[in-house]
Amino acid sequence: MIYRLPLTGIISMTHRMTGVVLALGLFAYVASFFIILQGNEAFLNLQALLDYTLIRIAIWFFVYALFFHLCHGIRHLIWDVGTGFEKDEMDRNAIIELALSFVLTLIFY
Repeated sequence: MIYRLPLTGIISMTHRMTGVVLALGLFAYVASFFIILQGNEAFLNLQALLDYTLIRIAIWFFVYALFFHLCHGIRHLIWDVGTGFEKDEMDRNAIIELALSFVLTLIFY
């Protein structure tokens, strides 16, 4: 027998992973300020680093993680008032959460 994790379980684990991504991204964001304080040459080196495709993808993922974490937090607020616990409603809200976080990321860019 094969156990299949429900969508809300996958979303819950993804929420935790995006929390880690946000923490690492915040560390990188603060580190960039310290790099900028080192002077013009350090700033130009940072700009060159940010032009790499892999870094741009990481920034894109950071922004998505931010919006996903926000949408999931709103979902938890809805749960806190005692609503949204039926399986169909939970799955529908999870899909809305994924779609809305993706749309917000696109709007941001």
